Amino acid sequence: MVEEGGKAMAAYLRPREEGRVKDDIAEEVADVMKTLGHVAEYWLTDPKRTVDVQSRLIGGYLSLWSSTLKRLAGEKVEPVAQPPARDGRFVDPEWSSNPFFDALKQTYLLTASWAEKLVEDAEIDKHTKHKAEFYVRQIASAVSPSNFVFTNPELLRATFASNGENLVRGMKMLAEDIEAGDGELKIRQTDNSKFKVGGNLAVTPGKVVFQNELMQLIQYSPATETVLKTPVVIVPPWINKFYVLDLNPEKSFVRWAVEQGLTVFIVSWVNPSPALADKGFEDYMHSGVLSAIEVAKQAANVEQVHAVGYCVGGTMLAMTLAWLAAAGRDVGIRSATYFTTQVDFAQAGDLKVFIDEEQVSVLERRMLESGIMDGRVMANAFNMLRANDLIWPYVVNNYLKGQAPFPFDILYWNSDSTRLPRANHSFYLRNCYLDNKFARGALSLAGHRLDLGKVTVPTYSLATREDHIAPAVSVFNGLQLFGAPVRFVLAGSGHIAGVINPPARAKYQYWTGDAPAGSLEEWIAAADMHPGSWWPDWLAWLEAQDSERAPAREPGGGVLDPIEDAPGSYVKVKS
Repeated sequence: MVEEGGKAMAAYLRPREEGRVKDDIAEEVADVMKTLGHVAEYWLTDPKRTVDVQSRLIGGYLSLWSSTLKRLAGEKVEPVAQPPARDGRFVDPEWSSNPFFDALKQTYLLTASWAEKLVEDAEIDKHTKHKAEFYVRQIASAVSPSNFVFTNPELLRATFASNGENLVRGMKMLAEDIEAGDGELKIRQTDNSKFKVGGNLAVTPGKVVFQNELMQLIQYSPATETVLKTPVVIVPPWINKFYVLDLNPEKSFVRWAVEQGLTVFIVSWVNPSPALADKGFEDYMHSGVLSAIEVAKQAANVEQVHAVGYCVGGTMLAMTLAWLAAAGRDVGIRSATYFTTQVDFAQAGDLKVFIDEEQVSVLERRMLESGIMDGRVMANAFNMLRANDLIWPYVVNNYLKGQAPFPFDILYWNSDSTRLPRANHSFYLRNCYLDNKFARGALSLAGHRLDLGKVTVPTYSLATREDHIAPAVSVFNGLQLFGAPVRFVLAGSGHIAGVINPPARAKYQYWTGDAPAGSLEEWIAAADMHPGSWWPDWLAWLEAQDSERAPAREPGGGVLDPIEDAPGSYVKVKS
């Protein structure tokens, strides 16, 4: 174990000694301490509050002590503190049957709850409280007794049963993961050797029919003799790769859409190098969204398209429509569909923890040096939003149990991160998350001020109920800014699983109702719940906009010469 641990340390130190990695942890730690300092200041500046908060914790410990003594004496007692029903950290029977581990678990839960309550009750400004809540959750998750060998009964049994071989295997994987991250820990969430883009992921047949320095445009081969005349152009987020919509054949939204008789085009964004540092939102709009629409119309020999945007790709699509309205231009967008898309960032969830003037300025300074934002930074931020699902279970399973994770295509995609150009990312953070200019009608792009009230194309918008990246309430509120009625659909599950929900799996559910107005809670109370996938509902809506059909079209339509087979080469570039 010591030998393998030494290899892990060497993998960590080598890129730092060679000057390839520069640690910036001091600024993050300083922000955590400053934020929590505001909470501490509130409780410590008033002696009465100080005594009160100490009494809360001590009272909880005394109750637990009394409960534990009664249990040791043979009495049946109810737990003083219990984990949430969906908390998977304490499912091993010994966490409840063994008095020592039960007391340890409850001590931890009492302390974590007390710390969270401190932040909740502190009278400090809203943004600081939001950050403090997030940081306290991260610290509480990190110090859970389930994360350490000597305080986790399952790990203790595994260690004794294998004479520590689990820790040897764990240290070996730790060294490999630090090496794979070039000096940073890149936690493996799945068995990466089981997947290959273009091999068993992103395998729907098609061709790249166009490319420029920012994107490739893929047109998929038809699977039916006739197709809906108006094609579909999908704009995915550039923060991740497009093939989340084309995973294995059973989960592929793209394959399903093609099999329903749709002509599907999708943008595959470049994984940018520092040479593209100055490419901004205007470039992504003109060379990305608008170029894709024009090429799709040319290849399909039509005057209109159905446009679809996913996450920040949807935000870009909405900005494009607002810009076209302001410029008085019509490029033939017959309808717009948004998957988990925000245009109003006032309630944008825990990602706003990372975004204030001080933190954005620090990030911009780093991007000024490198020209890009490393995709791993964004991936780590997303993982931290669900640390008890996406970080600590893998730390325990991989490095302490010594077990390799199971193959899981969505987690492979999740780890296949992309870089972000400095100019584009800075524009997005400042104008959307930090200043919320788009929603306020104060954002100008390419010489025009954007007003969502002027966007009147038929609109379909999907939110997911457990979304931690684009919260449903944020999506819902933003839709009320559009200038035309919107069909709003709320799906079960989260940002990815709620979208990638094939009808054949009959998983989750979705809600439909009136056009968004008032509050999301009121809308849900009056909505109709439907079992299964929302995909057929979207298809029916799309056909209601324009049901005319045409003979199926091969990629390029005889007008454009295909460049290469789907999924293309841009998506295969690793960060």
